[in-house]
Amino acid sequence: MGWTRVAEGGDPGSRPAGRELVVTRVFGAPRGLVFRAWTEPERLKRWWGPKDFTMPFCEIDPRPSGVFLRCMRSPEGRDFWVTGVFREVVVPERLVFTDSFADAEGNVVPAVEYRMGPDTPVERLVTVMFEEHAGSTRVTVRHAGFPPGAERELVRHGWEGGLESLAEYVASA
Repeated sequence: MGWTRVAEGGDPGSRPAGRELVVTRVFGAPRGLVFRAWTEPERLKRWWGPKDFTMPFCEIDPRPSGVFLRCMRSPEGRDFWVTGVFREVVVPERLVFTDSFADAEGNVVPAVEYRMGPDTPVERLVTVMFEEHAGSTRVTVRHAGFPPGAERELVRHGWEGGLESLAEYVASA
């Protein structure tokens, strides 16, 4: 059912030009289910991350100023910890949250600790929009803060794989 569209750029004047990645996908599922898949830990653990990654740890408090801490594990067993704070939660329309690499205790760490370039900001901003269309849901992810280059391509690959996993999850939910 779904399609993925990836674009560069963003809203002129609101974010640094060329530092925003936009990924869009349509899911054959109601908006409420898709939104809950992003905000309920047990659902999130079933799909988050690229193919063959797992999520052994997920705490999430989906409300303004609520914090999350997640751990993605690669097929090789490498853990990637991420934390952030929700800036906006509009059920079931929008999520806006910060995104930072972290350690297992939730302390923010520089991106270079995860082999990202030195130009990668410590904190990035993610906006996720959920639009309902005749029983389907279009999700648009705007991930601001990654400079062009290999890091951005790695993040693009992660979002595309994660949204593919989300499509499989909502199809079976």
